[in-house]
Amino acid sequence: MARARGGEGEGGEVLTFTQQLDRLEEIVRRLEAQELDLDEALKLFEEGIERLREARDRLTAAEAQVKQVLADRAGNLKVEDFDG
Repeated sequence: MARARGGEGEGGEVLTFTQQLDRLEEIVRRLEAQELDLDEALKLFEEGIERLREARDRLTAAEAQVKQVLADRAGNLKVEDFDG
């Protein structure tokens, strides 16, 4: 079963961050099961790396957005650790 790339599901819909993580977990489970032929395992590995990069990019963007929100009215950035 081929999966779409670029943060999209099979139907072309954009996957949420949670859906990306769910897909990554599915990929890991399938790779750990060791029931795939080499070609399919390589395709899944490539998809996993791409989805991991997309998830990291989303986290970086979210971090930038949080920092922007924390800026005070005078324009000074007040950076605080997020303990969530």
